[in-house]
Amino acid sequence: MQFLLAFIVVAPLIGAAAALLPAPPGLKGRNPGQAVLRHGVTVTGAVLLASLVLAAGFDHAHPSKMQATTDISWIPALDVRIHLGTDGISLPLLVLTALLTFLCAVHSYFKPHAGPSPKAFVALVLVLESGTLATFAVLDLMLFFLAFEMVLIPMYFLIARWGGDRKQPAAWKFILYTLLGSVIMLLGLLLIGLKSGTFDMVALATDNGRGLTTSVQVIAVLAVGIGLAVKTPMWPLHSWLPDAHTAAPTVGSVLLAGVLLKMGTYGFVRILLPAAPDGMQTFAPYLAAFAVVGIIYGSLACLALARPGAKGDLKRLIAYSSVGHMGFVLLGIATMTPTGVNGALFANIAHGLITGLLFFLVGAIKDRYGTADLDTLSGATGAALYGRAPRLGGLLAFAAVASLGLPGLAGFWGEMLTLFGAFDPAEGLSRPAFLTFMSIGALGTLLTAAYMLIVVRRVCMGEHREQPHPVADIQHHEFAAWTPLAALTVLAGLWPAVLLGLSDPAVQKLLAGGKS
Repeated sequence: MQFLLAFIVVAPLIGAAAALLPAPPGLKGRNPGQAVLRHGVTVTGAVLLASLVLAAGFDHAHPSKMQATTDISWIPALDVRIHLGTDGISLPLLVLTALLTFLCAVHSYFKPHAGPSPKAFVALVLVLESGTLATFAVLDLMLFFLAFEMVLIPMYFLIARWGGDRKQPAAWKFILYTLLGSVIMLLGLLLIGLKSGTFDMVALATDNGRGLTTSVQVIAVLAVGIGLAVKTPMWPLHSWLPDAHTAAPTVGSVLLAGVLLKMGTYGFVRILLPAAPDGMQTFAPYLAAFAVVGIIYGSLACLALARPGAKGDLKRLIAYSSVGHMGFVLLGIATMTPTGVNGALFANIAHGLITGLLFFLVGAIKDRYGTADLDTLSGATGAALYGRAPRLGGLLAFAAVASLGLPGLAGFWGEMLTLFGAFDPAEGLSRPAFLTFMSIGALGTLLTAAYMLIVVRRVCMGEHREQPHPVADIQHHEFAAWTPLAALTVLAGLWPAVLLGLSDPAVQKLLAGGKS
């Protein structure tokens, strides 16, 4: 188990280095580009297999216990250690990251992105995977910061070199926002580590803030929270996200929405809730207020983009929907209750599955029609997917209703549990305020249903007129890449205990100060 977790984190880095080397003569295939893309599928497939074996070997009877741990001294002077481990909170995120990266590698193999060398593309995706996996696996504050930063450069180049229109401004906006937030976050992490005498996240959770004064906790939560909020992204620090998604290639959008946004919310749960509970309690009402503003703002932005004549970009619309969905995650965390935090973690996984599928589908539509503009796609000669590509239209409708939180699909449980958490927040928080936040969040679910159904009506329905060049329906490689996401969305919706059974004992222990 120890070896498996270390392998999951390190293997993509080794694979990235190997991708830059010349392919052995027997493995070149039709051309070097195809060989390196196949290499990406092989490495990400091995990492996915290892993560599934890790999940199968995980002690499901004790999900609150940190398992598969490695603890090696790295910088003795600062007591910084190479400390890895996984529990019921991080294990689903590790598997989700490995799955989405593998599906992106399969997609890139059959549909290579136009741009510079495939070698650089594969190497950057593998470095991105390693950094994301490390973020969810490390248990030391300094290692967490290094892994958190490790993903920025690969994503910057994926947007700047393989992106679409206005890719350079979008890439610069992404890197500047996240770097500025990270600098502030580093100061907060150093404050926690130096004042408490340890950078070990397990020890900090067990101490439960007793080694830090309230004023130190407040400053630390403010500093670390800003950095995490930028990555989440929380309104009003979200403005980099729509530009980045609109410009990014399909693989970049899937990974950005599916796993990178989860790094911010994971940091709130893993670091701030257990290590600085008094500071979190001070800021929880403000965090909840920003969260519900983000829910309403994201929904209204989507409605504005979806209306006829707005020239709304479908990728941009889904990006704004992410602002709203991640608002529910932040609201659940702000309640500081097991119900709310479990809902936030469930919503994290559900958003990764559903939004990953949505970006794959929008990428396929853009490939077929040459545009993601809603007015073009809904015109007389537009998509009309139910008539021209019924399976593609049906899957888009499925992903849309999953995103709006239809009961029986994954999107429902996370939103419902976060609203339940807001109904009865933790002791010391204002219940009238959180009841107001709950009501506003519930309104957000109605707005989400409105814009998603408008998108389905405009893109999938319409008059079916024959075109000189028929539009291809779902192809075999697309079916292989998208089916796991759709199946898991149904599984998590019908059997939520798969995730809640893992996360609940770990959340209970975390909120209780490391005591089961």
